[in-house]
Amino acid sequence: MMTADAVDEARLRDLIPGVLAALVHRGADFATAEDAVQEALVRAVETWPKQRPGDPKGWLITTAWRCFVDLARSDVARRRRELRVSDEPPPGPTASVDETLELYFLCAHPSLTPASAVALTLRAVGGLTTRQIAQAYLVPEATMAQRISRAKRTVSEVRLDRHGDLRTVLRVLYLVFNEGYSGDVDLAAEAIRLARQLAATTDDPEVAGLLALFLLHHARRPARTRADGSLVPLAEQDRGLWRRDMIAEGVAVLQAALARDRLGEYQAQAAIAALHADAQKADETDWVQIVEWYDELVRLTDSPVVRLNRAVAVGEADGPRAGLAALAELDPKLPRFTASAAYLHERAGDVATAARLYVEAAAQAQNLAERNHLTLRAAILRQRLSGEG
Repeated sequence: MMTADAVDEARLRDLIPGVLAALVHRGADFATAEDAVQEALVRAVETWPKQRPGDPKGWLITTAWRCFVDLARSDVARRRRELRVSDEPPPGPTASVDETLELYFLCAHPSLTPASAVALTLRAVGGLTTRQIAQAYLVPEATMAQRISRAKRTVSEVRLDRHGDLRTVLRVLYLVFNEGYSGDVDLAAEAIRLARQLAATTDDPEVAGLLALFLLHHARRPARTRADGSLVPLAEQDRGLWRRDMIAEGVAVLQAALARDRLGEYQAQAAIAALHADAQKADETDWVQIVEWYDELVRLTDSPVVRLNRAVAVGEADGPRAGLAALAELDPKLPRFTASAAYLHERAGDVATAARLYVEAAAQAQNLAERNHLTLRAAILRQRLSGEG
């Protein structure tokens, strides 16, 4: 988004959902309203350093509405609607948190593809520019602009007061977080910011669970890669680099959510992450309890990917042979199945099989860093075999 030393950019972006929701509630179509809000933000950056309004949100709503009217008047095809919207409503009370939540629902509408929902959420709720989102996803700006435009057209006919699906919103934020970092936008940090914002609008424990999960995973980020960009497995990470303040916050958020006694999948995932974070050393990890939480996750989701992760955890808790037995019950076509099998065979001492499987897993890897890591593991085991020979 725009930058200015005298304007708190994070605070400005936090206001965007409520401002956009207010315009849509007043009769603006989503696509034009979103453009108007962006123009209002530009004007805020230009004018606030000289004279900051007493009610920043109210100022943005009023300014954005005027921008919307100007945009409506400039579009001949919208002259009928112009007659309906040209009289500016009084500023009145600013948009409530309920309207902000409805905007999340709108951007995560089921008629959108996951990629479009993520892009629209980052643009309309997160306040990122099209260029920033395109850089984060490593696609041309024109491509991202088309994707966002199509998404805005799709939701323009959706009523904002229609009840939305919070679980869909959480999945969209989960996708944002998993994109991690690229370009000049840290999507993991952006997902945490949006999750905090969403948590302020609802007392659903799964929202808190998702925020806790983000915090606990993000706390380990400084130790996940080496200076050359290569991956560092969890067991080998320097735990002194982990963000203990973020871990403490994540655990506190999780405990408050679990106390509500309405367990969901994000709370269970966060509980697993908390157990990893609690171990001062890798060999102090409570794998037995982790397996128990994976059992809860299987009950909640019946996800094959969860079952795959559970098999690896069983291999740590009960030995690699037990893990391989659990893995044998799953579809070998699952993502990272081969890599998991390679790891468990290595733990079981079957170096030759592990080396072969690491090579196969590297060919299936979804990114370069993962491919390089698996290739290196294969090379190390082959070298060991050669030395033994």
